Amino acid sequence: MSRNGLLAALAASLLLSASIAAAQERSAAPAPVEQAPATTTPQTPAAETPAAPGSAQPAPNAAVSAEPSISLTLPHDLSPWGMFMNADIIVKAVMVGLAFASLVTWTIGLAKSLEVFGGKLRARRAADAIGNAATLMQAGRELGHSGGPGALLVRAAEEERALSAGALDHVSGDGLKERVASRLSRIEAAAARRMSCGTGLLATIGSTAPFVGLFGTVWGIMNAFIGISQAQTTNLAVVAPGIAEALLATAMGLVAAIPAVVVYNVFARSIAGYRQILADASAGVERLVSRDLDFRTVPPATAMAAE
Repeated sequence: MSRNGLLAALAASLLLSASIAAAQERSAAPAPVEQAPATTTPQTPAAETPAAPGSAQPAPNAAVSAEPSISLTLPHDLSPWGMFMNADIIVKAVMVGLAFASLVTWTIGLAKSLEVFGGKLRARRAADAIGNAATLMQAGRELGHSGGPGALLVRAAEEERALSAGALDHVSGDGLKERVASRLSRIEAAAARRMSCGTGLLATIGSTAPFVGLFGTVWGIMNAFIGISQAQTTNLAVVAPGIAEALLATAMGLVAAIPAVVVYNVFARSIAGYRQILADASAGVERLVSRDLDFRTVPPATAMAAE
């Protein structure tokens, strides 16, 4: 009985395992059949969606079509001239003004360099002639009819002495010295003012050009942000051209301001040296006038020996 029961149990287990394997085969076989339509069904709607008016795929097409429209409106030339041509009219006006200011700076720099150099050369020659002369008359003969403030100082002193010649026998020469010093100081001031003409414009350009360029930058960045809001995008390709055009105005402001400040400082030092040379020539003329006053009572032979 035990042997028969064992055989029966073994046969039952074999039948059960066979039935389970058959069931698994049946459940696994339909799966590929169900997946095949799943793989093919997305293709047929994809092919049929362009004809369907209510499908959800026009949105990607709209995004694709919108992208080229944005790229077509972007400037591709980011050279200085290209940025200038694509800038706003206000920014263009600022850039043109700064370019003109830079041109004025270099023009004044070249013209004043020649003027200051020539003026200092003539003033130094006049100061040397006055310092080497023994009398005012000798200095006048040395300078002759040459131009420049140095010769004008000598002629002004001679004129004042001639006008006061009738009173020198009755009064001291202190009044003549004061009148000569007054005329010489006015001649010095006029010569320095004439030499300084144009440097005030350099100071104005040097102090205002950076702020003018900053105004152009602020205006350009404001327009750039307006363009960003209209384009409804923060793409760097949209933002960069407007900001670059705005920063170009600041660069031009610095290009106009820095040379103006440097040239102004150079001319300030040169004109100070020019005024010092004129002051030396004026002091020499005053010494000659004082010497002539001291020798006015000396016999002519002694005066000629002094000359």
